Amino acid sequence: MSDMNSPVTLSATPRVDPPMAADERTMLLSWLDWHRATVHAKCAGLAAELSSATPLPASPLMSIGGIVSHLRWVEAYWFEVVLLNQPHPAPYSVDDPDGEFRVGLHRPLSELLDEYDAQCARSREITTRLELGSSARAVTDHRGRTTLRWVLLHMIEETARHNGHLDLLRELADGTTGE
Repeated sequence: MSDMNSPVTLSATPRVDPPMAADERTMLLSWLDWHRATVHAKCAGLAAELSSATPLPASPLMSIGGIVSHLRWVEAYWFEVVLLNQPHPAPYSVDDPDGEFRVGLHRPLSELLDEYDAQCARSREITTRLELGSSARAVTDHRGRTTLRWVLLHMIEETARHNGHLDLLRELADGTTGE
């Protein structure tokens, strides 16, 4: 287990700017990977004890660790559960819909980031086997089945939105700001 007091270091994967012109698949995957790497950039150098801080009174589970945990489980849900119809051993349930945020309050951020990286690698591997128009094997709601294209666009939106939350939480935690 990682030391809860060690500052978080960047992953080995640097942020690579997406190309200005490319085919659709390359563009979608490049943007998603850029936002995934941004999660690490927002966490880099953070004192470990600050990763569980919840400075927003109206959102008592909103922490940097909680967001990283949430993003890990969102990746698992869309790529493994929805696209492949695999079982979902997530830490949330009907009785505890915010379980993944609770996990982030009690686990070292470095471990959460490692698990996020491993999940992103699984998501990339799944993506390589599917066409953009491939239908999901699971039905998510009344709208029916989705496609890999929709999942990629949703994951770009989801990860970008939470990077904004990480930006705010990081500034509140230690004053660090950045792109």
